[in-house]
Amino acid sequence: MSKIKDLSSAGHRGRLREKFLTAGLDGFLDYEVVELLLTLGTPRKDCKQPAKEAIKKFGGLQGVLDASPEELQQIQGIGPNNIFGLKLFQAVSQRYAKEKIFRKTPLDSPRAVVDYLKEKLGREKKEFFVILSLDSRNNLIKTSDVSVGILDANLVHPREAFKEAILASAAHVILAHNHPSGDPESSEDDLEITKRLVEAGKILGIEVIDHIIIAKDKFLSLKEKGLI
Repeated sequence: MSKIKDLSSAGHRGRLREKFLTAGLDGFLDYEVVELLLTLGTPRKDCKQPAKEAIKKFGGLQGVLDASPEELQQIQGIGPNNIFGLKLFQAVSQRYAKEKIFRKTPLDSPRAVVDYLKEKLGREKKEFFVILSLDSRNNLIKTSDVSVGILDANLVHPREAFKEAILASAAHVILAHNHPSGDPESSEDDLEITKRLVEAGKILGIEVIDHIIIAKDKFLSLKEKGLI
């Protein structure tokens, strides 16, 4: 009986892959995308039901792709092997977005910054504060992590924040951090950090041109709000 089931599963996976190779993801349901990714790590296991459960638990495809390995493994039928495809997709997406920005897109608008950072920051469960070092044409030179965890104005020192920007001979910098809560509104600490780093940048001759707060589906530009 199990042999018949294995053959049936293999045939189903084959049809999914053929469907993708023929027409891409057009016509795929969200759970079928997850199912296809799960099969990369477990080619002999039926992944349809775990895929459906994952979509239900995390509220859709984006929620599944944003979930951590620990969260994914709370679903029955998803283990350390078959999350391979999901995490591979996430890692490839991050690298593709990063290389695309480096090759083609100057960071000349808040939207461009968000598109670049959403893969890095949009999924994080902790707050990450980064500085983007730019040349005189607003092309990205380097992304530097400044702090991880609760963003405290007393813990972000201008010396450490600007160190990589100075070494990269940056003309401008953009500050950015995420709000895992999903609310992009700025806090008092956010405003205090911005003010301190803007003043430090003036002394160093490196202009802080924006501070962007990224939430899961939203963002806030302090420059657009008139706060810089």
